[in-house]
Amino acid sequence: MTSSRKPKASRRFGPFEVLRLQDGVFEAPPDVLIHADGEVATAELRKNWGEAPVRVDVNVFLLRDASGVTLVDAGAGTEWGPTFGHLRQELADLGIERDAVRRVLLTHIHGDHAQGLFEGDERYFPEAEILVPMAELAFFLDARQREKAPAPRQGAFDLAARLKRVYGAKLVPIMDGIVSPGIEALALPGHTPGHVGYLIHDAAGGLLLFGDAMHLEEVQGPDPNAGLVFDLDPETAAMTRRSVLEQAVRYGWIVSGGHLPDFRWVRSQGSGFRLLPA
Repeated sequence: MTSSRKPKASRRFGPFEVLRLQDGVFEAPPDVLIHADGEVATAELRKNWGEAPVRVDVNVFLLRDASGVTLVDAGAGTEWGPTFGHLRQELADLGIERDAVRRVLLTHIHGDHAQGLFEGDERYFPEAEILVPMAELAFFLDARQREKAPAPRQGAFDLAARLKRVYGAKLVPIMDGIVSPGIEALALPGHTPGHVGYLIHDAAGGLLLFGDAMHLEEVQGPDPNAGLVFDLDPETAAMTRRSVLEQAVRYGWIVSGGHLPDFRWVRSQGSGFRLLPA
């Protein structure tokens, strides 16, 4: 599998110009692949994948309308090394100053989606409201849940506390439903407990930015039960993935997400799905 920085993909949905911006490329060994059907299915999945690393783009989406600039997610910033943090240059190339970003809609609280909100212990987007699913905040700010989590999983708890401390009143918990004119939050649990996607309404169907409901379209489309170890609840994540792909087929949504290479149509194929360039 290959991934590279590509020209900005721009589409119009409803009142919004939507651009996919690339913050970086995430790479991991193939043993991050898992399967909801258990150990045998996981072993088969890894065998079929081979020895190549798993590499995916890390995306941020820019929504621009008459009222200003909204981001869906914020990338990893500069804290994950030199292969990340390119969103900042992408925004500069578009002539967008950091204080021009009016709001950031987080799909969930993971570093490659939220650490770009910080410059050290300061707000990188000083004027932005940060909209975060209420269930996500409730989980990752819960000390009892943190105690249950193994050490490698505790980074998101630190990140939630940092969001609360640094953004203060600018941190806005949201429920499912309309969060801004033309934008609806849809619950997509499994990857994290409060994970959501954002549906941008359009007369032709709409665009669903589904965060980390899918990482690897060529694997998880045909087999939605395939996943990655980053899913906190792999079984629920698999059910959510299948459900959201079924909805995309039914309602004619175009989809993209935190790690897809572009905008996609979804089509049913056998017991799974096929994603096609939109």
